[in-house]
Amino acid sequence: MGFLLGLLALIAALLALLYLFLILPRLAGGADLQYIRTHYAHRGLWDTASPENSLAAFAKAVRAGVGIELDIQLSRDGQVMVFHDDTLTRMCGVRRRLGDLTCAELQALSLKGTSQTVPTLAEVLALVRGRVPLMIECKGETPNPALCLAAAQLLDTYAGPFSVISFNPLILRWFKRYRPGFARGQLVTKTKKGQGAGRRAVSFLLSHMLLNGFSRPDFLSVNEKIYRRPVFFLCRRLLGVSGFVWTVRTSHGYRQARKRGWYSVFEEIRPRSTLSQKRSRKI
Repeated sequence: MGFLLGLLALIAALLALLYLFLILPRLAGGADLQYIRTHYAHRGLWDTASPENSLAAFAKAVRAGVGIELDIQLSRDGQVMVFHDDTLTRMCGVRRRLGDLTCAELQALSLKGTSQTVPTLAEVLALVRGRVPLMIECKGETPNPALCLAAAQLLDTYAGPFSVISFNPLILRWFKRYRPGFARGQLVTKTKKGQGAGRRAVSFLLSHMLLNGFSRPDFLSVNEKIYRRPVFFLCRRLLGVSGFVWTVRTSHGYRQARKRGWYSVFEEIRPRSTLSQKRSRKI
């Protein structure tokens, strides 16, 4: 019996070490995160007059001195557009996929009936000019090298602080290989139900960070519903991983995240800026 218990303990220890190895962040040659450790406005400081992911919402975030989280994907003609949904239905009232339209066609559409249109990443970079950090989510269930390359080429000459994030470790793997100097963050959310066996397996691997070996992220950005799990405490305390929690919508949630040492990606609230007064620079 003693031998069996010892063997089980050894197996448990080996499995724990394997799990730690799989979720390890980048340990050597990591990006300088000093200038991106702050709170971020989720898709900008948006409201009815300044829709999400619009230049107006981003301008408000700059004036408030908070970081900006935004989403990117490619138009049909290969321009990097700032937009969250796969389709234009919710934001533009058009039943088309964003990737089916050209940049010019997209910029002829109105966001939520306002004067704002779908911006390009180039326009956002020109607006922000390094005054607040950017957290740029690359959209896509499958890795799109064209999106990664087009975004990287724009960011290569950008002088402000930024990071790239994605739910897809293979997208971050592209940046790991071709832009190792860029700060990269792994988005993590809970497993979704009601999917096929293959999808459930992938969701399990992602929600438990078992594919972090592909991305070796500099930081994690975790769904508010799961960031209290012990594994994320382990990442923060034992592995020293920087952490962001999304999407925080209450002052109480914001205070709780700060108390636990997490930065927030927020909306519907207006927390005070925590940006460093030091001169911003590219990381």
